[in-house]
Amino acid sequence: MRPVVVRPNLARSLDRALLVILCSGLGLVGVQTALLPWRDAGGGVLLLFPAVCLAYLGAGLRAWYRRPSNRLGAVILFGGLAVWIGSLQATGVPGLVAVGTVGATLILAVLVHLLLAFPSGRLIGPVPVATVAAAYVTSLVLQAPKYVFDPTVRAQVLFLADDPTARALGMGFQQLVGAGVMVSTAAVLIGRLVRTDAAGRRVLAPLFTYGVGAALFIPVSSLVLTPVFGLSAEGRAAWQLLVLGGVPFVFVFGMLRGGFARTGELEELGAWLSASDGSRPALTRALSRALGDPSLALSFWVARQRIFVDDRGVPIVPDTGPARGFVPIELDGRTVGAVHYDSQLIADPELVRTAGQVIAIAVDRERLTAELRESQRALQFSRERLVDAGDRERRRIAQDLHDGLQVQLVLLALEAQQLANAAGTDTASGGRATQLRQRIDAAAADLRQLVAAVMPAALVEHGLGAAVEDLADRMPIPTTLVLSIGEISPSSALESTAYFVTAEALTNTVKHAQASRASVRLISDDGWLRIEVSDDGVGGANPGRGRGLRGMTDRIDVLGGRLTIASEPGQGTRIEVALPCG
Repeated sequence: MRPVVVRPNLARSLDRALLVILCSGLGLVGVQTALLPWRDAGGGVLLLFPAVCLAYLGAGLRAWYRRPSNRLGAVILFGGLAVWIGSLQATGVPGLVAVGTVGATLILAVLVHLLLAFPSGRLIGPVPVATVAAAYVTSLVLQAPKYVFDPTVRAQVLFLADDPTARALGMGFQQLVGAGVMVSTAAVLIGRLVRTDAAGRRVLAPLFTYGVGAALFIPVSSLVLTPVFGLSAEGRAAWQLLVLGGVPFVFVFGMLRGGFARTGELEELGAWLSASDGSRPALTRALSRALGDPSLALSFWVARQRIFVDDRGVPIVPDTGPARGFVPIELDGRTVGAVHYDSQLIADPELVRTAGQVIAIAVDRERLTAELRESQRALQFSRERLVDAGDRERRRIAQDLHDGLQVQLVLLALEAQQLANAAGTDTASGGRATQLRQRIDAAAADLRQLVAAVMPAALVEHGLGAAVEDLADRMPIPTTLVLSIGEISPSSALESTAYFVTAEALTNTVKHAQASRASVRLISDDGWLRIEVSDDGVGGANPGRGRGLRGMTDRIDVLGGRLTIASEPGQGTRIEVALPCG
């Protein structure tokens, strides 16, 4: 039995936010496609801009969805926005051309950001933070001399003066700072490669190589491809866009499928553990999202019973099929739970085991709650069995009285009547025999009432509805009955409790309420049997007084039900009972 995973509000909010980002991104790509002059001669290469933007959009959303607390997905999406901004240079709208000119090299800063933030999406340490800040300053601020002092710039609104010297000095300074940024980036990346293990290097080395190569390829290609290989400006732009288009896929693959997937999962779970109880999603959902397995389930070990239970305390049997994996979670050498996952989706059980160890303390806390629920369920079942046993005994006693003593009384009454009618019997003896038969008939009638009180035949033979109808019909005051119980649980404890609660409430109405009318409602709704008995009597009923009301309360508590009594003096009494049908 697999626990039902309820998706929390936080996850739904994330999905809605990502959907908004997707729609906005598609809208921007649509505007971009409409504005770019790709229909002009030689303009076909411009269609690569929307394609690259879609690549960043899809990869960024995929990364953000699979690792919600990992910021790498957001940085990838920002990279797509940087490509979109850079493409505005090719439009014919002056304002957009100016924006594209200012952000022409923004994507280079984003590449540095991606390299230094991998795999968590966070910049850890002052050197990476300073390097990324310098990269953004280089691409946005130090780029300014290239267009403010160039009279041939397309965005004439940005042109200030024709000053070749200032332009050359500015561009030289930009190149110097840019080189410093790349040296710092290379030093940080080399340090990471040295510190990581062999498996990590197999992932980091090609990823870092591609990322650094892409960041260097954009400026260097202008100096190499055209003069050395004779490529046209359109061909050079095509190569640059193709290289940029591969960046998001390389980083997403490294984050989700490479050896650093475990790092992402551990950081995801670490973020979950650091969140407050009110803002973090359910434990099962957090682990499911971290490992990327929507079918993942958690179970908790109850050592006293030596069984696994779900979060509701229901015992479960681990699915050991070929497509399901099972990894126990241990804390201080003792089993506290287990992870049930799709072994075809997650091939490495050690990955699941490591993630389980991260949340072992949280699992142990949830285990205590699940164990308490299991104990409550066991106690509830035990109490219900006691009620069932009592009801079965009541039925046996009622049946014995009906089949034994009542039959004997009927036979004695017939025998007394025969004595009274026998020939030769004097008048006095006949009269005494007749009186004996009448007393026997009265005793039989009392016995029938006792049998009905112990366990009414209508309830045993025809069910709850017929038994309650019989109660209402025998009321000495007008009584309205509403029955809508449909298909309820066939539990004898439920039916007998509902019957005796209704009978006790109507008995109190007759004996104490001085009512002129009463009403009874039995309705099954959403897994509950709801009973309401009301009258227009004097009110003032107190559940603390009288064995009848106390007994009613005890039977309701046994089944995990609820009792509400509204009985203000002079305003009648209304008794409402809710009993679980499951």
